Amino acid sequence: MKLAQLVAQYATFRKSLGEDFESDTRVLQSFSRSIGAEADIADVQADRVKAFLDGRGPITSYWHRKHTILRGFYRYALSRGHIAVSPLPVIIPKQPERFVAYIYTHDELRRLLDGTSGYQKQRIHMGPHTFRTILLTLYGAALRVSEGLSLTLADVDLRQSVLTIRDTKFYKSRLVPLGNDLNEVMLRYAERRKAAGHAQEGNAPFFVTKLGERVPIRLIQRAFRRLRKQTGIHRVDGARYEPRIHDLRHAAAVHRLTAWYRDGKDVQKLLPLLSTYMGHTDIASTQHYLTMTPELLQEASARFASYAFSEVSRG
Repeated sequence: MKLAQLVAQYATFRKSLGEDFESDTRVLQSFSRSIGAEADIADVQADRVKAFLDGRGPITSYWHRKHTILRGFYRYALSRGHIAVSPLPVIIPKQPERFVAYIYTHDELRRLLDGTSGYQKQRIHMGPHTFRTILLTLYGAALRVSEGLSLTLADVDLRQSVLTIRDTKFYKSRLVPLGNDLNEVMLRYAERRKAAGHAQEGNAPFFVTKLGERVPIRLIQRAFRRLRKQTGIHRVDGARYEPRIHDLRHAAAVHRLTAWYRDGKDVQKLLPLLSTYMGHTDIASTQHYLTMTPELLQEASARFASYAFSEVSRG
């Protein structure tokens, strides 16, 4: 049987079980293309499978994700008698160190925002006010970079102070309310955008380059790397990755949790709200963003101490 045909059959089978198998299907289709459109499942050699898993560059957690998906696929192929032996590698590389997000301090956030006015000498593609507003939106609304850059004029309701985030990572849409300060920043940007003569149709991108086109994700990532280096923000904890623009979302989650502790809020009751706000399907996904920081630890410890001493005094 053709590999591509079996991939399609397997994907249909998994979806019939009620699974959201779209992401896994794309990985399997990529595998099929790498082997060849006319390849037979029985002819796929172990070295070709390993080459697909290894890809280019160092081994990352994505290797293990691809391996897990292929393992399920080859179990299916074995159970249906399409192959006699799985070509998956026997030796599995060690999982890379767990990724540790960088949580910007409030001082670092101010340095980043202040630095947008001079992050590069020639601002050919994107104006400083656009760059600054994007950063504020990603942090203030805890958005993924792709979500922020995908906003259209119809998605940004500044009269009601709410954003509509469509077709997110988990194929769902959600409403994100805006605080007064962020809403005012976005309103000023919208006015400058209109004064510059950019398109005002509802399907037009909200964040645009100087030519009125949607800001590409690669452009904003390159600009952020330059900005980060210019402002002298870098890791000192020995972790593998330097601070990224996506870490603004991590910082937003941690700062919100810290503020709740400081204000004496019931954090356990509020966590599901934070999960919904960030567009997660469960609290476990949100907890991935809650990196422990000295400030958060201090607030959590203070809350525990207050609880412990109150229990002792009652006893």
